[in-house]
Amino acid sequence: MKRRRQREDLTPDLTPLMDVMFLLIIFFIVTSVFKKNEALLNLQLPTAEGTPKPGKAPKNVLLELTKDGFAINSKKTTLDEFTEYCKNISDPAIPVDLRIDKAVVYDRVVKVLSILQQYNLSNLSLITEFK
Repeated sequence: MKRRRQREDLTPDLTPLMDVMFLLIIFFIVTSVFKKNEALLNLQLPTAEGTPKPGKAPKNVLLELTKDGFAINSKKTTLDEFTEYCKNISDPAIPVDLRIDKAVVYDRVVKVLSILQQYNLSNLSLITEFK
């Protein structure tokens, strides 16, 4: 007489898988909240065709310009304070990122560019949105 062994159905334990999934969900929720505070001013950037170039400088100055406001590194300021800020920049090769709203009068853009030129800050990037 042969004895037959009964085989038990082996089912994988789903508890560790669910733990990992919940940790991933929490991670993405937390990181997405911080991404929303990137820019202070609500801008409508002009669009440009092409592909964006990868790479970001470790240290840069972010300028945001609307028809009513001006911000340096997400802090509201005036053009006079911006002039003082430019005087204190020691490295003229520091990257300057300029985000300009569509509705800004060209005269305001020229004022900002002339201040940058006055202090030899020529490493300038005009930020746009891509289609």
